[in-house]
Amino acid sequence: MSSPTLIFKKAPIVSLQGQPVLLFNGQQQSLLEALEIKKVRVFSECRSGFCGACKTKVLSGSVTYFTEPLAALSADECLPCCCVPESDLNLALSPKGADTVVHPQALNARAKAVLVD
Repeated sequence: MSSPTLIFKKAPIVSLQGQPVLLFNGQQQSLLEALEIKKVRVFSECRSGFCGACKTKVLSGSVTYFTEPLAALSADECLPCCCVPESDLNLALSPKGADTVVHPQALNARAKAVLVD
């Protein structure tokens, strides 16, 4: 008798214009909630896929909707209020003001710059 095979799915990384912002681990109900926790500015109204106020351009990646959106969307758009990332996701939102992920290499470069100055 063989033991069951466990399959682990990698948590999607969400980036803003190529800058990693969060690892979507399912602790928040929607992509919008996860973005708001990281202080990403996303305008929203209904939070249920009806109004389309949070419509966001997807540069790469895909999402899964837990509530089918009623707002009209292009193929390269999503409604963060009613979806979760299916894969790594790069959105056309500004990373300005957001709590972004800092890579160790970037920290080393900053530390060297401070030491040199």
